[in-house]
Amino acid sequence: MSGKLTLISSATASGASNVSFTSGIDSTYDEYLFFFVNLNPSVTLLEFGFQVNASGQSGFNETITSTTWLAEHSEADATGLEYRTSEDQANGTAYQPFQLNTSNDSDSGISGSMSLFNPSSTTFVKHFYINTNAMGINAGNSSSCNYFVSGYINTTSAITEIDFKPPSGTFDGNIYMYGVS
Repeated sequence: MSGKLTLISSATASGASNVSFTSGIDSTYDEYLFFFVNLNPSVTLLEFGFQVNASGQSGFNETITSTTWLAEHSEADATGLEYRTSEDQANGTAYQPFQLNTSNDSDSGISGSMSLFNPSSTTFVKHFYINTNAMGINAGNSSSCNYFVSGYINTTSAITEIDFKPPSGTFDGNIYMYGVS
């Protein structure tokens, strides 16, 4: 990321099942940056994910190819770094997970960012990368779980909408969408 950030939109979730940005993603910027601030789920041990719509489409089911890594350190001093094949997609249309095993304790939450590059291009696929951190649960221990996700949305159609959600339950928190110039 380089350049100036311009706040385009923000959403405050309070018991929400999803948050969608259905306007503001256009050809104004070549990069869109989303910040997740203390997304707190109502259910422990779930995943958060995203999916997009190409211009004129609905259903949030575009084709994604991705790769996912997890680095963690538990309160019991166990550490790990692993490639998470179960969260990868190879031309899949599911919501792309960007954080798993998140605690729903009142003092927990997911924070991080996602960059989406050149979503208005009608020539190239749309690359993205995500970095989030949360208090997760692994083998019964609270852990600092840092997820790294990257990939591309396999369409040359312009992307105009994005949706963030857990697979079940609701969540609280804030999501901010910026344009990068």
